[in-house]
Amino acid sequence: MPDAAPSAGSQTLSRGLRVMEVLAEAESALGIPELCDRLGLHRSIVYRLLRTLEEHGLVVRDKGGSVRLGPGLAALARTVERDLQASVLPELTALANQLGFTAFLAVLDDDAVVTLVSVEPRHGKASVAQRPGTRHSLNVGGPGAAIRWLLASEELRSRGLERPQLRSTDAGILYAVSNAEVIPGVSSVAVPLVLPDHPPAALAVVRVGPSEDPGQAAALLATAARAVEADLS
Repeated sequence: MPDAAPSAGSQTLSRGLRVMEVLAEAESALGIPELCDRLGLHRSIVYRLLRTLEEHGLVVRDKGGSVRLGPGLAALARTVERDLQASVLPELTALANQLGFTAFLAVLDDDAVVTLVSVEPRHGKASVAQRPGTRHSLNVGGPGAAIRWLLASEELRSRGLERPQLRSTDAGILYAVSNAEVIPGVSSVAVPLVLPDHPPAALAVVRVGPSEDPGQAAALLATAARAVEADLS
């Protein structure tokens, strides 16, 4: 028998979730026309979805009508992977303030790399916002390379991917570097992170411009990664 068509309720739920995914992927608040265009939905449908999401605090609209994710989503997110977030947050905070770059934890989600936790430096001159929920393809970026390096050969083949060649410091620390692969003018340094009962992950820092001393960043990232792994083991 052919699969049943999705019910109106499940379609509405799916569209509402897609609204939040699109907003999470955006670098800034989106106007209604752009949001409609990215969703491929009529303006009237998008307005109905936004009203429901606004009622639950999951999205907010500014005075100009642009839409961004709301505080209600942050409240829900605090209950997700609570132990992992508690372990990684102090390490990310120290990394961000020591290096002056945004530090974040990224995990594998299907065929994408998703930011789970991020911390911006207190005194960074031009730090990059890396909001939780930000997604990009597994096949690009420093975190993508670090996570691909962790995958088994069979899984890489099934995904049509190859194991990346990571760089190595003099101390033998393996790390990945990317320049303008995800966002033009932005670079990242990442190290693999192995967590029990969690998907493959990476710790990374992101900055405007090319990475000037990626080996130094990699050494600090590796120290933080080992601390998180030990805390959760």
